[in-house]
Amino acid sequence: MDANTDISPFRIEIPQADLDDLADRLGKVRWTNELPGAGTDYGVPLEEVKTLVEYWRERFDWRAVEAELNSHRQFGTEIDGQNIHFVHVRSPEPDATPLILTHGWPSSFVEYLDFIGPLTDPRAHGGDPADAFHVVIPSIPGFGFSGPTNEKGWNRYRIAAAWAELMRRLGYHRYGAHGNDAGSLIAPEVGRVDPDRVIGVHVTQIFSFPSGDPAEFEGMSEEDMAKLRFLQWFWENMGAYNKLQSSAPQTLAHALSDSPVGQLAWSSQLIGSLDPDAVLTNVMIYWLTNTAASSARLYYEDAHAGEPNEPTTVPIGLANFANDFQSIRRFAERDHQNIASWNTYDSGSHWATYEVPDLVIDDIRAFFRKFR
Repeated sequence: MDANTDISPFRIEIPQADLDDLADRLGKVRWTNELPGAGTDYGVPLEEVKTLVEYWRERFDWRAVEAELNSHRQFGTEIDGQNIHFVHVRSPEPDATPLILTHGWPSSFVEYLDFIGPLTDPRAHGGDPADAFHVVIPSIPGFGFSGPTNEKGWNRYRIAAAWAELMRRLGYHRYGAHGNDAGSLIAPEVGRVDPDRVIGVHVTQIFSFPSGDPAEFEGMSEEDMAKLRFLQWFWENMGAYNKLQSSAPQTLAHALSDSPVGQLAWSSQLIGSLDPDAVLTNVMIYWLTNTAASSARLYYEDAHAGEPNEPTTVPIGLANFANDFQSIRRFAERDHQNIASWNTYDSGSHWATYEVPDLVIDDIRAFFRKFR
């Protein structure tokens, strides 16, 4: 256990000099060249980035965003030698279930800020007060205000152990875990590391892959084969960030830490799914905290951490959205012993948390209703 277990209030206060430096850099962009008619074949189109940068320079108001972020109760504590930033909001309902929600990359803790009201106070949002949660939303170590990391080894397993300690430190002895993207990797490990206290794990992806054994494909349905083909397409066309950040995160970070436009373009997963203010809020958090390198290192640490030998045992539920990584149940059942719900939706995408939050919230409520 850490010697220092203090929890302190946290407030975002970005120096004006940092904003002035950003404005200066945005005013001196050297644009890349582009092939005529290339569209998105080679990556994020130049015009798309130019449009966002113009919005960034002329209309985006960080101080307004900062004030909005500071309207949420934020805290900091040190766990396993690492600063951990988190939002913590208790429900007015005395029997609410504690729930820790973990964001992904290139998102941030803001991914779940709009969930706070409906989850903590369903009575005020047209829901059943029996579905109330006490909400904890941490920033992943190395991301934003929990960064940068200062030593090797911050993989999903170490983060999960830190989350278990955080919930213990907050006095929660029975709680649930939810995650999207990287959070969908971390949340099941919270259940693995703290099975006596975690009542259930809810995710928007189950990252279970074929092992290479041909027997795994025997009798596979056409529906699952289609998912497998989509999975192959996803990694071949959308997985470059994973490969690079898993193998050479520091090389990439030299560019991202020096160029806000580079940081914006590399965060292109969010472009198209989010409105400009949401995209730029996330980009600003990475830029202002200089966590391009440390956030990318999570991929490297995970790639070099190995895989558990045993399946998870805590109940797990999936809400799988359209146009996202398609989870395949036969592989999921190999890695997770207790699949308690498996729901698919014909809307949303990888960032359903932003696009269709009501569907995600309803699925979270329905899942944890089983274990209250």
